[in-house]
Amino acid sequence: MSEPLAALPMYDWPECRDETDALWRVIRDGLRARGVAAPDALTRGGDVQAIWRDPDLLLAQTCWGPLEAGLASDVQVLAQPDYSAFEGGAGPLYSSAIVMRRDAAGGAMSVPAPEDGMARLPLDRMRGMRFAFNDLVSRSGYLGLIQDLREAGEGIDLFIQYIETGGHRQSLQAVRDGRADLCAVDCRSWALAQRFEPGMDLLLVAGWTARRPGLPYITSLATDAQTRAALRAVLAEASCKANDGGDRLAP
Repeated sequence: MSEPLAALPMYDWPECRDETDALWRVIRDGLRARGVAAPDALTRGGDVQAIWRDPDLLLAQTCWGPLEAGLASDVQVLAQPDYSAFEGGAGPLYSSAIVMRRDAAGGAMSVPAPEDGMARLPLDRMRGMRFAFNDLVSRSGYLGLIQDLREAGEGIDLFIQYIETGGHRQSLQAVRDGRADLCAVDCRSWALAQRFEPGMDLLLVAGWTARRPGLPYITSLATDAQTRAALRAVLAEASCKANDGGDRLAP
């Protein structure tokens, strides 16, 4: 029998891997106490799509974009994290910050996240800009913004260039370094960038996408009902111990 697999790649920045590993130890030990075999350590690196689709996947976190692009046929959704600790988050929902350089915004101030969760798009500022995004199946970095633009009567042709970067952090770096003019990053990734990425004081939040469901925890389609119940119980317990709210479950 193959060893179970666990990965929490979505917010696993190098600077906070000790926090991620500490969270995994709580989850792992809780699962083992319930008789569920759990790996000693998280899997890092490799093809994240292959990890998500591995039939031995015990636990991972993904995005609704890949789920809607076909991943849902290989996994089961377990729970939603709570984004309330971050500006732009409300329970299981999050908005993406639309980030630009301060020097391109004419001295404007950052826009606070709307309390109603509706999109706030700086269309005049966005027009003719170079748009950096992590990948084409990311709801937070691409799909959500494109949907909001369509609902505002605009489209991807609002931008003069589209730059695929491979990650939210890389998109923010591209904007900071002048290789792109704006990007959209989910509110938790924006909070991480302000903690760990140099030069984020050169950027500001020019707008927000509409709120959408956050990044869910998943398990393999092959995971049995008893194990799923144990996973949900342990995730709920671990969320109560999360001291910054970032790994709490939404009610």
